[in-house]
Amino acid sequence: MFGFKIYCSILCCSHFDKTMNITAIYPGTFDPVTNGHIDIIARASRIYHKVIVAVAVNSNKSPLFEITQRVDLLQQVTADFENVSIIGFDNLLVDCAKQQGASVILRGLRAISDFEYEFQLAGMNRRLSPDLETMFLTPAEQYEFISSSMIKEIARLGGDVSSFVPEIVQHQLFKKFNRG
Repeated sequence: MFGFKIYCSILCCSHFDKTMNITAIYPGTFDPVTNGHIDIIARASRIYHKVIVAVAVNSNKSPLFEITQRVDLLQQVTADFENVSIIGFDNLLVDCAKQQGASVILRGLRAISDFEYEFQLAGMNRRLSPDLETMFLTPAEQYEFISSSMIKEIARLGGDVSSFVPEIVQHQLFKKFNRG
């Protein structure tokens, strides 16, 4: 417990001056990127020296946007964050993290229902790569309920997604669904 308190103190200090050279990797499919994702990225960019947003190919899902489109959208909406970079990946996350020099895997938790899956994933990643730590951030309250799946469904049905995604993402969603 004492070590945890020290790490938290160090982490809090890095929030203010980023003297620790910690690189965090924030993986996901980001199909599409939401304001909740951007909130996590913005806060992580204030905590960590470098944040790598890693866009997963994920062959288990049928994404609406190709990986190149998702990477491009993320690059556009994070352009103002100097210490954030966007990459695509199709290998094990722990391998990607090592290749990128990341020592922290950053995961977002929206609701308690996310916790069990994320906890299992963190345990598996720790087993595969004991040197990688998983840190969790929760989005701001106004973004807790947002999911990419819900956004796609709302957009598909012609609903207003303007308060859930950046404007450029909204335009791309409407374009995909022939709505604008």
